[in-house]
Amino acid sequence: MAFKKIESIPSCCAPMREGAAPSAEPKTDVLPGNAAGDPARDGGKNGMIRLSGGSFLMGTDDEEGFPADGEGPIREVTVAPFLIDPYAVTNDRFAAFVADTGYRTEAERFGWSFVFHLLVPEEVAKSVTQVPRQTPWWYTVHGAHWAQPEGPGTSIEGRGDHPVVHISWNDAEAFCRWAGKRLPTEAEWEYAARGGLVGKRYPWGDLLKPDGKHMCNIFQGKFPEKNNASDGYVGTCPVDAFEPNGFGLYNVSGNVWEWCADWFHPTYHREANPLNPKGPPNGTSRVMRGGSYLCHKSYCNRYRVAARSSNTPDSSTGNAGFRCAADA
Repeated sequence: MAFKKIESIPSCCAPMREGAAPSAEPKTDVLPGNAAGDPARDGGKNGMIRLSGGSFLMGTDDEEGFPADGEGPIREVTVAPFLIDPYAVTNDRFAAFVADTGYRTEAERFGWSFVFHLLVPEEVAKSVTQVPRQTPWWYTVHGAHWAQPEGPGTSIEGRGDHPVVHISWNDAEAFCRWAGKRLPTEAEWEYAARGGLVGKRYPWGDLLKPDGKHMCNIFQGKFPEKNNASDGYVGTCPVDAFEPNGFGLYNVSGNVWEWCADWFHPTYHREANPLNPKGPPNGTSRVMRGGSYLCHKSYCNRYRVAARSSNTPDSSTGNAGFRCAADA
């Protein structure tokens, strides 16, 4: 198949929208909701986790890291007490939000989103004519959005407990307003993801597969041609799959990238106030953390707990989701 390769700067495993505009239809005004007693809003299952905050060592100087991303240096950062969901927002929870508000995601308004090539159905793939120049394993699929993750004819049936995907930063913000919550800051996210461990590479320690055991959902095989799914999953997995970290958070490594509140900058943190940092005051891309089911050591290797990535606030992909936080 001959593709027109569109210019797009890759953000690790997540290509960005560039030079396009959504439909003129205004976005639904999402008002804050009262989350009390509403399982769809309060996080469902066991609700939110209260973390006491305090000082921790953020970042890494790991030889496997990417200094250009601003992973280092290791520095002491302090965060105030806060609440965070143990799980990424699921398809079921997002569906409740849409049913209540009539919200249309940016992928729906643009009319397309990025889908990893191995997940695109054969009939849908026949209509694909564009791929990002630097990440051609991403297909620009018209009709792909949160309820049709792989494009027309696909659905989230049987995946209600999987993380919602094709969610832009702006979409995540809208959900948080409805739920009476917010996105975590990058510092809060890393504090929570570390689960109380100090200086470890992953939320469970320094070994990717302790005693040969899979601890997260990442790409297994030769990226991007073959995923042997030895961890049990080709795409997303349920939000409570694998073991939680020491604070009770699930899948903070792999599965889906998670949006954070901060604007992204590779060096701003070197001079920033280490007390409750909120990132730079402006920027062009927002921080993403945690890696996804497409991360692989040969290419991405950003499922490490200190790894960073970013994307523009209107971008959406089949491996980007979010979890909510709130003030304590």
